[in-house]
Amino acid sequence: MTVTAWVAVAVFLGAYALIASEKIHRVAAALGGAGIMLLIHATDAEAAFFSEETGIDWNVIFLLLGMMVIVGVLKQTGVFEFLAIWAAKRARGRPYRLMVLLVVITALASALLDNVTTVLLIAPVTFLVCERLALPAAPFLIAEALASNIGGAATLVGDPPNIIIASRGGLSFNDFLVHMAPMVIVLMIVYIGMCRFLFRRFFVYDPVRAAEVMALNEREAIADRRLLWQSLAVLVLVMAAFVLHPVLHYEPSVVAVLGAGVLVAATRVTAEEAIREVEWPTLVFFAGLFVMVGSLVETGVIPQISKAAAEATQGQMGFATMLLLWASGGLSAIVDNIPYVATMSPIVAELVQANGGNEHAQVLWWALAFGADLGGNATAVGAAANVVVLGIAARNGTPISFWQFTRYGLVVTVVTIALCVPYLWLRYL
Repeated sequence: MTVTAWVAVAVFLGAYALIASEKIHRVAAALGGAGIMLLIHATDAEAAFFSEETGIDWNVIFLLLGMMVIVGVLKQTGVFEFLAIWAAKRARGRPYRLMVLLVVITALASALLDNVTTVLLIAPVTFLVCERLALPAAPFLIAEALASNIGGAATLVGDPPNIIIASRGGLSFNDFLVHMAPMVIVLMIVYIGMCRFLFRRFFVYDPVRAAEVMALNEREAIADRRLLWQSLAVLVLVMAAFVLHPVLHYEPSVVAVLGAGVLVAATRVTAEEAIREVEWPTLVFFAGLFVMVGSLVETGVIPQISKAAAEATQGQMGFATMLLLWASGGLSAIVDNIPYVATMSPIVAELVQANGGNEHAQVLWWALAFGADLGGNATAVGAAANVVVLGIAARNGTPISFWQFTRYGLVVTVVTIALCVPYLWLRYL
């Protein structure tokens, strides 16, 4: 590697260490790292701002922006208060039952939408229901973020890396349902059981609070019915467009921004009110992270690692599959899984073709998908949903530290990826 490549690695590791140690704000660390990458010519303005492979993923940024605006408008209707009371009553005020309910809803929604949109919608409900039952919101938010990444692995549209894999591998929506969804169901059952032990010290039942919630009428929480129906109509159309992406060919970011624009234009909500709930620090953090990871691609660091792994495993399908699964899990914990999959997918495509290009060889795609999707749970910056949850938590006065998230996510990642080993081996190898 060149001197610039080694310096880029040092800058990335330094910025990552600052994010993990929380010595300075994660936005400052990401922006500082991105600035240094530009300063040392590890990347340039053209690559950082305009390249689809190594630049800021504007689709992710504008998807987040559009959905944050829609959620901000929905918040004014009182629908999140309605859902919080409904969930608490269905769980009868029992914390573990409540977590199971929220986790299952999150996983199902993540499979149909994408995991970032799901956590944006479920987080306001979580804050309200935890406030009603005098429970700490942080454990519930962490559990939901982890569930969103597991549930999102089930379908083509559930997790952004899956869209990249489907495009490169020529895989359909039904391919993901057949090969990924069955195992995701098993993983969710195991994960629900793990929640009982991982978060057990937070399950403090308050019978007085529970009785107060059971006496509430959730319908009274709706503050503006007209705005609610307008917002829900737009949200349903946006969700439908997400699911129909393979047919309509509109990027999720375009759909989200159009939905936000229509909602603001067609209602009495002002522009100031619409953007009040936007998590600007989260969007800026993502931009900085994309530039840093893109710099590692530009300088040849990530491609060299990927090619070395590919050359070492040619002709050994079992070894290649297991290495790809665990390496993807480990690397997706360190760098965001979107740019990682974008970098790795051409290498996997070559490996699949070299091994016949048939369904047997496609196990490599599923290993990449499981590793990247589940590995994103390992740290607070491993997946977009994790970063969004941390941003929302900080904005609502319940900050979640890097290590607070990671100590739960790492356990879940190791267990879920380990469970994928016998699945991939027995079904394909």
